[in-house]
Amino acid sequence: MSESRNLLPALSGGESTFLGRVLRTETVGGAIVLAAAVVAVAWANSPWSDAYVDLVHLDLGPLDLEHWAADGALTLFFYIAGLEVKRELLVGSLKRPADAMVPIVAAVAGVAVPALVYLALNAGRGTAEGWAIPAATDIAFALAVLAVVGSALPTQLRAFLLTLAVVDDLVVIAIIAVAYTSSLDFAWLAGAATLLGVFAVLQRVRGESWLWYVPLAIGAWWCVHESGVHATVAGVAMGLLTRVIPDEGEAHSPAEVLEHVLVPWSAGLAVPFFALMSAGVELGGGRELVTDPVVLGVVLGLVVGKPLGVLGGAYAVARFTRAELDPSLEWRDVAGVAVLAGVGFTVALLVSDLSFDGAEVDAAKTAVLAGSVVAAVVGGFLLRRRSHARDDAT
Repeated sequence: MSESRNLLPALSGGESTFLGRVLRTETVGGAIVLAAAVVAVAWANSPWSDAYVDLVHLDLGPLDLEHWAADGALTLFFYIAGLEVKRELLVGSLKRPADAMVPIVAAVAGVAVPALVYLALNAGRGTAEGWAIPAATDIAFALAVLAVVGSALPTQLRAFLLTLAVVDDLVVIAIIAVAYTSSLDFAWLAGAATLLGVFAVLQRVRGESWLWYVPLAIGAWWCVHESGVHATVAGVAMGLLTRVIPDEGEAHSPAEVLEHVLVPWSAGLAVPFFALMSAGVELGGGRELVTDPVVLGVVLGLVVGKPLGVLGGAYAVARFTRAELDPSLEWRDVAGVAVLAGVGFTVALLVSDLSFDGAEVDAAKTAVLAGSVVAAVVGGFLLRRRSHARDDAT
């Protein structure tokens, strides 16, 4: 009997520990990442800030800890994102685009409008290259806030947000791969393609041994890293190549098994490690931060551009095409989710690192943290009110 048929039941009885079950909870994962970010900011602004800088730039093999976090740890996060994208495309809410057209268009508009807001404030400046920073929605944080405040909201609203975030991530991943690749080494890229091809063949012939997959994954990751493309793209590629539909007689697909195993590691270790290494910015500058075009572009992109893009895109496609909003949802529900989509955090911090160096990256990250907090608070408040209104109506 195959390993994938036996692994998940075994996990539920043994390896699926209490800690693992807790870390699979959206609210817990979001809380851990938030705690890591708070520690990073507090440490970077404490009398021991030099120790923080030394830790971030501590060399460990070929990379320092900051790059291990951004290029290495986040690859696990993006691998799981790749699995989610493929599952939604084949068996989930994106299987029939006609049913998912409203959140799909909302996601695309929700990427474009914040970028345009940022560019409007940074046009003609060297800082214009940060246009993609406010474009990303953080799946984990957004779903965590919705889980906390939306107990009486329809389950279709979570599906709307998940579809929105998955498409958003797919677009931003493509942006990272194209817009933030300055030069390509085609030899390394060919090596990555070869290893990913072997990975795909093993999935096709139902290869199961981790003795094959782990070396292939590490090799493909390193080849992508050396090719000039951001290394996290390797994680997305492997996620998209992983089989998500179980065979006949197979209780769970490899994607389900791997998500079950890897989500606690991503939520409890990989993403918090990235937050700890990346979110530690010095909060200073006073009036300069308030007038800084990078800060204004990112904050307004997240807090104003995201809601306008998501809500405007959703309304336009429902108004001018045959696509319809799910009957269980109201536009006031979508408005709350549109504001919540302004929680950028993880991917926005990554794009900040890819866009800038020095003082500009600190300004961008400060803006990401500020904008994400405002979006989470306002979006959470709006959805909480909607939840209470629906609860009172029943």
